[in-house]
Amino acid sequence: MSNEFQYLTGFGNEFETEALPGALPIGQFSPQKVKYDLYAEQYNTTAFTAPRDENRRNWFYRIRPSVVQGDYQAMDNGLLRTAPITEVPTPPTMLRWNPIDIPAEKTDFVDGLVTMAANGSANGQAGIGIHVYVANASMDGRYFYNADGELLFVPQQGELVLHTECGKLAIRPGEIAVIPRGIKFSVELISEQVRGYICENYGNPLILPERGPVGANGYTNERDFQYPVAAFEDKEGDFELVAKFNGNLFCCDIGHSPLDVVAWTGNSAPYKYDLARFNVMNTVSFDHPDPSIFTVLTSPSGTPGVANVDFVIFPPRWMVAENTFRPPYYHRNIMSEFMGLIEGVYDAKEHGFVPGGMSLHNCMSPHGPEADVFEKASNAELEPQRYENTLAFMFESRYVISPTKYALEGKERQPNYLDCWKGIKKYYKGA
Repeated sequence: MSNEFQYLTGFGNEFETEALPGALPIGQFSPQKVKYDLYAEQYNTTAFTAPRDENRRNWFYRIRPSVVQGDYQAMDNGLLRTAPITEVPTPPTMLRWNPIDIPAEKTDFVDGLVTMAANGSANGQAGIGIHVYVANASMDGRYFYNADGELLFVPQQGELVLHTECGKLAIRPGEIAVIPRGIKFSVELISEQVRGYICENYGNPLILPERGPVGANGYTNERDFQYPVAAFEDKEGDFELVAKFNGNLFCCDIGHSPLDVVAWTGNSAPYKYDLARFNVMNTVSFDHPDPSIFTVLTSPSGTPGVANVDFVIFPPRWMVAENTFRPPYYHRNIMSEFMGLIEGVYDAKEHGFVPGGMSLHNCMSPHGPEADVFEKASNAELEPQRYENTLAFMFESRYVISPTKYALEGKERQPNYLDCWKGIKKYYKGA
């Protein structure tokens, strides 16, 4: 499917693209008159005064400016929630969930959003929201934007197209996409049903992690990130624009498609990335390395080295560690970890953690391999091993992740998750 789409490449580049020749002004951003009688509109996702290397903004050249829309009215939030989560206390218990079912009734992306957890404060511009999307219908005559944070899409089932103000992105399981805060978009389903995860980042925009002693290459490479070329809709009719603003959903009537950007230039645009292009680094001697070496994207907090959120993956790779317990070791962590599984089996949890499922291990909550995995890994004859047909990920944050009432009380929660550690034996027999 993605072969039908054209993309610009390079993470965070200053792009320029036009769907009609000459639509982009040359040498200035806001001429007295724009070609094709378009309107110039600036779009900023950082403050005007942010340092140049952190400043993010676009100039749009569109058929109508964004102010041409109706009066917003509050609408039902459904199962969508926003931090801070205060509807139920946050327990330190380790939690795990089965996949959320795709509804039988007609459900588009907006109606199929379910919040599992969140932390920080959207209004305070810190922390994240963690959602699942389930849908069986495209957004027909409906558009959406999120003023509370940027959206990281992690598809688990089915292919879809994100029609955005900047153009089109096609994504499928094994790829991710990020839509910046405030960008309007519509979701078209290519598959009959889709399901996936979303990290709503309230904090600093996602960037590429530093490589440190690894040097100039490896992990994520800038060249592998893809941005849309300009593609606009010139449509009039009875459309609906839905906004997520300050934790609530609002809608207004709009008499035209808001995806009417004929040309744009800037560095704050949606992008996609194929996770198979992540250049995995791993030990070639001994001990299981920390999961931070699998970080794809990071949102920095105010403390160096301690992330608002890290997006970490566990992809196919070789494991060759000698004299080493190879699965993730038992540990307690100041960071909080929310995991999902896109396909296959995760090496530390061979049973119960299934594609589309989720788990939450919060700050200082102990976790690690289930009893059977410990026995198997402790007694395995070690040889080079290829981890195949697997792709798990983690949203890791410095802030405690609070599950929603639905997550704690819904049918997807696995009430016996803790039983996976009950079989751990005592082997110590004294000195």
